[in-house]
Amino acid sequence: MGNEKISVVINTLNSEQYLERVLRSVAPFDEIVICDMGSQDATLSLAAQYRCRVVEHAPTGFVEPARNFAIQAATHPWVLVVDSDELVPQALVDFLRTHVAKETPEEGIRIPRKNFFLGHWMRNDYPDYTCRFFRKSCVFWPPFIHHQPQIEGRILTIPRKRTDLAFIHLINPSVSMRLQKIDLYTDKELERRANQHVSTAKLLFSPWVRFFKAYFLKGGVFEGRAGYIHAKLQGMYKFATLAKLYEAQHVTEQDADLNAFTTQETQVKTNE
Repeated sequence: MGNEKISVVINTLNSEQYLERVLRSVAPFDEIVICDMGSQDATLSLAAQYRCRVVEHAPTGFVEPARNFAIQAATHPWVLVVDSDELVPQALVDFLRTHVAKETPEEGIRIPRKNFFLGHWMRNDYPDYTCRFFRKSCVFWPPFIHHQPQIEGRILTIPRKRTDLAFIHLINPSVSMRLQKIDLYTDKELERRANQHVSTAKLLFSPWVRFFKAYFLKGGVFEGRAGYIHAKLQGMYKFATLAKLYEAQHVTEQDADLNAFTTQETQVKTNE
C-alpha cells in the first residue's frame, strides 16, 4: 500500500463569502492548497488562518486556465479539486479515504453536486457530475470554460442515489446573477466553439431542446415556478451562445457591407 494522502486544491478570487465554511469542510484532508488569482478581500487571511499553502496565478477571467497550475502545486499523489463555494460532506471525505486505501483504486472519480436556485435544490440539475478527484499524475485539464479534466485510467462514477456524497454548491444565485453569468460564460464559450456552424435550425430549435430536457425530461416541472425559470435560463444560455457565435462568424461580412454602403453614400453626396 503506497502513499494514500490527499491534497485539496481550491482556486480563489475574492472568495471570502463562503470560504471559511468550505475550509472547515475540507479540514480533515492532508493538505489544502489555495491558488489565488488576485483576491483583494479577506480570502488570503482566511487561508492563513486555516494553514493553507498559498500559490498565486494571474487572473484569467475564468478558472479552467489555472487548474493545471493549481493541481501541480499539490504535494500528495491524490487531489480533490473543490470550488470556493462548495462544501464537502463528511460522508464524501470518508468515501475518498476508503477509495485510496483500496489495492487498485480507480484513477478518477465523478462526484455528484447539489445546485440551488431561488432557495430550492434543483433536482432537475442533479446529479451534475463533475470529475474532481484523481491521481495527480493522471490528469490534464483543458483550459476552456466548463471543460472536465482528462483522466488517464479508470473512472468511478458515484451512484446518483448517493446524495449523501454530493458536493453542496452553496451559491444560491438570483435571476440577475444568472443573467450576468450567462453573458460572461457565453463570451468564454466562443473560443472552443469557433468552428461550430450556426444554422437557422440550430438557432430555432437548440434552445428549445435544452429547455425541454431541463423542464420535462429532468423533472424541472416538479420544481414549481423556480424549476420553470431555471429551465428557461438554460435555454437562454444555449441561445446566447449560438447568437454570439453567429455574430462572431459574420461580423466581417456585416462590416464589409456597411463599409460598402457608407462609401456609396459618400460618393453620391460628393457627386451632388
